[in-house]
Amino acid sequence: MVHNGAVTPTESALILAIGEAEPAVAAHRERLDRAAGWGIPAHITVLYPFLPPHEIDDRATAALTGVAASVPAFFLTLQRVSWFGDRVVWLAPTPATPIVTLTAAVTARFGLLPYGGEHDDVIPHLTIGHDHPRPVLEAAAADVTRHLPVHARVTSMRLIAGRPEPGEPWQTLAEFPLG
Repeated sequence: MVHNGAVTPTESALILAIGEAEPAVAAHRERLDRAAGWGIPAHITVLYPFLPPHEIDDRATAALTGVAASVPAFFLTLQRVSWFGDRVVWLAPTPATPIVTLTAAVTARFGLLPYGGEHDDVIPHLTIGHDHPRPVLEAAAADVTRHLPVHARVTSMRLIAGRPEPGEPWQTLAEFPLG
C-alpha cells in the first residue's frame, strides 16, 4: 500500500531521541542495530509497539500531549555500557525513573504492554547493537566507552511510524513536549 507517495507504515513507537549520543554510537548503530537502518536516531524507547498507525487519531495525540506534559523535562547521563545476555549491548541512562514514569503513564493511558509483553521488566536503554557475534558487540562497546559519559537534556517524546523492513525509513509523526 502507498501512503502519500510512500509505503504505508505498519507500526509505531514512542521514543526519546538522544541526539547527544549520536557521535558516540552512530557508526556502531549503523552496522549493528537494524533500527538505525530504518532511519531511527539514537534513542531510548518509551513504548514499542504503540498503536497501529491507522488508529492514531486526534484523540490519541491529545492523550499523548497530556501524558508527555505530566513528566517534567530532565537531564540524563549515559555513563555505563550494559548487556542483555550476549545478544544486546546498550547504554544505561541515569536517572531512569523519568523514563519508567513516562512508559507507565503511556501504558496506563492506552492499555498497551511494552514490547508486546515480551519482557517482564521495563529497562530503559539506548541500544548500541544486537544479534551480532559477541566479540563484534564487545569491540563496539569498548569504543563507545571511550566517549562516555554522554549528557543529554530530554525535552520531548517523539511518535514515529514505519515498517520494520530494510530500506523503509520511519517518519516522525509528532513531537510531544515534556512538562
